[in-house]
Amino acid sequence: MGKFRRMLRHLFSSTARTRVLFSHAVLAQIEAAIGAAEAQHSGEIRFVVETALHPAALWHNLTPRARAVQVFAHLRIWDTHHNNGVLIYVLRADRAVEILADRGISARVSEAEWQAVCREVEAHYRAGRYAEGSCAAVAGVARLLGQHFPPGGSGENELPNQPILL
Repeated sequence: MGKFRRMLRHLFSSTARTRVLFSHAVLAQIEAAIGAAEAQHSGEIRFVVETALHPAALWHNLTPRARAVQVFAHLRIWDTHHNNGVLIYVLRADRAVEILADRGISARVSEAEWQAVCREVEAHYRAGRYAEGSCAAVAGVARLLGQHFPPGGSGENELPNQPILL
């Protein structure tokens, strides 16, 4: 029954609703938060929101984590000079937030620390605070990156700051 319910949630999740929740104003806030955060550390942050998965992916039980890995690879977040890219991935139909870090970061930040940030963001989203939750995600990632990747390096912005709606 759980698989059937999940399929229905994904089938009836609308991109129009996602665009309301993640309006141009909210996306601009997220982009500004990423820009400000990246000034505090040498990491790179990408933010992606996906409304729902394709029915074939649901049929094969693709998890939000596995989909985040696909998005991470597709956007080449791993392709930074210091291996310090981070993806914040939101799968709205599953009400799930996943944070994936490149190997330069994952060796220093535990999965439990990333999960704590995800749970905080999910709490904001459940309360309907999408802008606040998204900015909290960026701030939480920035805090963890700042502990291990101080500002410096080339100072080059290797990945775009603009959030993506899939």
